[in-house]
Amino acid sequence: MERRQYGNTDMQVSVLGFGGSEIGYEQASLAQVEQLLGSALDAGLNVIDTAECYKTSEELIGKAVSHRRDDYYLFTKCGHASGFDLPDWDPVLLEQSIDRSLRRLNTDYLDVIHLHSCSEEVLRRGEVIEVLQRAKEKGKTRYIGYSGDHQAALYAVRCGAFDSLETSVNIADQEAIDLTLPDAAERGMGVVVKRPIANAAWKTGHKPISEYAHTYWERLQSLDYDFLKADLSESIATALRFTLSVPGVHTAIVGTANPARWVENARLLEAGPLPESVYNSIRERWNAVAGSDWIGQG
Repeated sequence: MERRQYGNTDMQVSVLGFGGSEIGYEQASLAQVEQLLGSALDAGLNVIDTAECYKTSEELIGKAVSHRRDDYYLFTKCGHASGFDLPDWDPVLLEQSIDRSLRRLNTDYLDVIHLHSCSEEVLRRGEVIEVLQRAKEKGKTRYIGYSGDHQAALYAVRCGAFDSLETSVNIADQEAIDLTLPDAAERGMGVVVKRPIANAAWKTGHKPISEYAHTYWERLQSLDYDFLKADLSESIATALRFTLSVPGVHTAIVGTANPARWVENARLLEAGPLPESVYNSIRERWNAVAGSDWIGQG
């Protein structure tokens, strides 16, 4: 699998990473996660991304693959008071959350820890950034970052404190391509993309049951891309290749509890980069249709 230099870090990351939300929320078994992550690592994936609030995700990852810790880069997120009797973004909470993540993930260091979608107001106060900087100084994490979108992400990029940005980019979510990614590239930040196939919101031809994908469904009705009328695997391939063709993107995390889906997504990339004409047509359609309120989705 193709690997890319992750900004100014010393990491060469696989273009596909594993997103750990689904294994937590769908209550995957340890055996499932062992099979899923074992096969992914064997195939060349080397980025695992999770968060403190993804229920059992961190613990499952720690139990399943901590014995292969040298085979992957480990990203997690902090900020939400899941399981703590403290308010979100409290500095004490963040310190305790980072230590708990290390225990759950069965590791003595993280490769990147991202602040998990806090507001620009919280970022500007500075305490949350200071907590991450102390964690980096103590060797708990090698790099620090911000996970989020829109104006808060722009502030996080421009403040100069972070090594990494995790943000949404896909065929139905292109604000970051102009708003934050050029600045991130200029500053040598690594960029990991979430929701890279827009939750495949078009896959059934009907509005998704999950409200999480409703915004993308509604946008795609207006965008009306021709390629979405093709075979589903072909349309997903185009969507994924689009995201990985965006300048400044280093890796895209795909969440799944199904090992077959991970293998299929990896296969879809074998066709190589998206032709420039196709990439440009998707960008042009977005620029022609997108409303001013079509901001990045968390």
